[in-house]
Parts: sequence; structure tokens; C-alpha cells
Amino acid sequence: MCRSIKTLRPPYAESVTEADTRAAALQYVRKISGFRQPAAHNTEAFDKAVEAIAAATGELLASLEVRGGAAR
Repeated sequence: MCRSIKTLRPPYAESVTEADTRAAALQYVRKISGFRQPAAHNTEAFDKAVEAIAAATGELLASLEVRGGAAR
């Protein structure tokens, strides 16, 4: 997986911004697509995927229930 994607849930991260979520989504899309920067004809699909994954990530983080335990 992408080593540059950081864990965004407590206790690993105290506060997560939309920029953090989007950065993780961008890294994911870059990894699975194999493109660092898509060609002009793929830009719309690339950007749409980043936004969808960022939204799904936000929903996931908002719905997780973290119970005690120390960071690993």
C-alpha cells in the first residue's frame, strides 16, 4: 500500500483536516492508477475519484468508534 498515507484516526491523529483527507485520497488514486499526474483526457476521472475517496474517507472517520487503547 502507499507508505505515505498516514493513519487519520485517533489516537494516531488528534485532528484531521479536509486537506489531510484529500491528500490521502490523492495518494491512493495515484497509487492505484499508476499516474502521478493524469493526461488531460483522464483529469476529470482522476479528480472525480479523488473527491469520491475523500468523501468516503470522511464518512468512515466520522462513523468510527475508537475505544481506549494506546497507539501502536
